[in-house]
Amino acid sequence: MTRGFVKAVNAFTSLSSYMAGTLMRRPIIAGMPPAVSFELTNHCNLRCPECASGSGMMTRERGFMDPALFERVVSELKPYLYYINLYFQGEPMMHPDFFIFTRPLGTVRIVVSTNGHFLSEEDSEKLVRSGIFKLIISLDGMDRDTYLLYRRSGDYEKVVQGIRNVSSAIRSSGSHLKLEIQFLVNRHNEHQVQEARLFAGEVGASLRLKSMQVISSDNADEWMPSEYKYRRYTSDRNRLSVKSTLPDRCLRMYLNPVITWDGMVIPCCFDKDAEFKMGDLNRESLGTIWKGEKYKSFRKAVLTGRKSIPMCRNCTSGLKGVIY
Repeated sequence: MTRGFVKAVNAFTSLSSYMAGTLMRRPIIAGMPPAVSFELTNHCNLRCPECASGSGMMTRERGFMDPALFERVVSELKPYLYYINLYFQGEPMMHPDFFIFTRPLGTVRIVVSTNGHFLSEEDSEKLVRSGIFKLIISLDGMDRDTYLLYRRSGDYEKVVQGIRNVSSAIRSSGSHLKLEIQFLVNRHNEHQVQEARLFAGEVGASLRLKSMQVISSDNADEWMPSEYKYRRYTSDRNRLSVKSTLPDRCLRMYLNPVITWDGMVIPCCFDKDAEFKMGDLNRESLGTIWKGEKYKSFRKAVLTGRKSIPMCRNCTSGLKGVIY
């Protein structure tokens, strides 16, 4: 069988197990994940107030992923993978061996998300020549003062120049690298959405508007946009509720696990502090963990009472009438 056929069959099998499990309300799992997210590090150079890493609220140890761990997992999953995401918490380009992780992996598409502070001309050229498929750069304001309200300790001019460096490298090399600007819409920058669209067009990037997630409802009024379409939450008596019915299903449980820098497998990107550890890749293979009892138990909890799981109450899965 060709690799493409194996991947397609695996993706179909994974989707089928998701649909069957949702209908039957029990954790049926077949196939392997067609995508995986790696946290290269949970260190960050910024101090964003509503980020678990930047705010200092993260309780787990900080560190950098061992490239050998990455290679071992990729070797196991490569026959099934369509996508590898090189981001979770922290700034991935702070990893001292960052470019080891961006080497071409055949038909596997590598996606990197960065806060844009490490995009010198030299590194932009290296990124464009690397194996990555898409580069996502966060730019949450269209002037210095607005940007720094959220991206604390950041450098607006440096990020904008970094975006231009990547754009220039793409054009000069004829690269097919996809460039995406991510704009986290909040109360302070929502008036700049059109300006962000114009800038994205200027540098040949797509623009993704993302709704604001807050750690604590105490700070919600400072950040929640005034326009309803940009809000992730409704507010009732100072209580935030995500604008979703939180249906008892979740595609992420079947398609895209997250691996922390130290090899813990967690169910999804909303588990910021790795509270729901499904297994340890330093001791087991991902296949064993993926089909193991802990994962089965967690999937069952999602399928029978997703609202009871704290991290799910911030989730965008099933969200309607809002950007995310």
